[in-house]
Amino acid sequence: MVIHERELAILRIETEQWYTSYKPLLFSLAYRMLGSAADAEDIVQDTFLAVARLDVSQVTNIKSYLCKMATNRCLDRIKSAAAKRETYVGPWLPEPIDTSSRPEDPYDMYMLKESISTAYLLMLEQLSATERAVFLLREVYRYEYEEIADIVGKSAANCRQIFRRAKNKLGETPDIEARSDPSDRQELVASFVEAMSTGNVARMLELLAPDAVLLSDGGGKVRAAVNPLLGPDRIWRFFEGLRQKYAVEFRGEWRMVNGAPGFVQHRQHAVWIVTFHIREGRIESIYIVANPDKTARFIGNAIKQ
Repeated sequence: MVIHERELAILRIETEQWYTSYKPLLFSLAYRMLGSAADAEDIVQDTFLAVARLDVSQVTNIKSYLCKMATNRCLDRIKSAAAKRETYVGPWLPEPIDTSSRPEDPYDMYMLKESISTAYLLMLEQLSATERAVFLLREVYRYEYEEIADIVGKSAANCRQIFRRAKNKLGETPDIEARSDPSDRQELVASFVEAMSTGNVARMLELLAPDAVLLSDGGGKVRAAVNPLLGPDRIWRFFEGLRQKYAVEFRGEWRMVNGAPGFVQHRQHAVWIVTFHIREGRIESIYIVANPDKTARFIGNAIKQ
């Protein structure tokens, strides 16, 4: 009995150490898989609760074991979310994350990579659940195919094929522009926001790419454009309508959102998180997340800062 209690105590200590060491990794993997910080947190908690109840004394690589558990839970969550997406009101966008964090934050090792931009996460939606897992484990986390095979339950050769297929589907990743100077991108976004605020049509049109698109995610809970807005003219009219209607309430704060310059806009009792995808010095996509289920994290931060 004494030995059993001692073993349990050792397991608790080990589980706490694993939690501290691997929570950032599992969260970042689950977030990239699901596009939801709330769901990613659930996956992490569920994974460690399960580990605490299991005999893992024979596990030789706890990191891969935890990744396997988290990945399997993500795959199940993706399947269950498919039906909900079909009835989602308007465009679905990933839940934004405030990455204006401290340099010493351990999450930064995994989260402040280029591959968490809204454009990148939307790109991953083109892949099947398994393709997404294999692609991320190889492309972002640099796992060997043998390790990936163990995590996803397929052969190493099959994983190589899945990865190649995923790469072909995705083509050129949208985060190439993210490797440019962040200050240049922030200056461009700041110029756009200034033009939007003052109604400077010529400047707004100059900053938008000819095929620019705006996606707005209200989730059916707040007013938002239920269809994509295509082209600079329609995007300008959208913002001009907002400027005239909400000029008095308009105020906003800069944030680094998903690793890139973003903007938190307050409209009466609603919060909009506005992010941008920039290519070749012009804004190619604008993403507005207004669904309160996805903006709650920013409300407290915006008030504090």
